[in-house]
Amino acid sequence: MNFDVEFEQEDDGRWIAEIPEIPGALAYGVTPLQAGARVRALALSVLADRLENADSGFLIKS
Repeated sequence: MNFDVEFEQEDDGRWIAEIPEIPGALAYGVTPLQAGARVRALALSVLADRLENADSGFLIKS
C-alpha cells in the first residue's frame, strides 16, 4: 500500500503532515521530516486498529 503525504506550513512555522486517504492521520512537527515521521507512525496505528477491530469500511485487497 502506498499513501501520499501532504505537507503544509502553519503561520507559526510548524509543519502539518496529512494522509488524506486515512481519516484522522494528521500530525504536527517542527520540520517536515518530523511531521512526516509522526503521521506515518499514526497511520500505521490507525490501520492496525482498523484491522484488529474488523472495520467494515476497511478492505484489504490480495
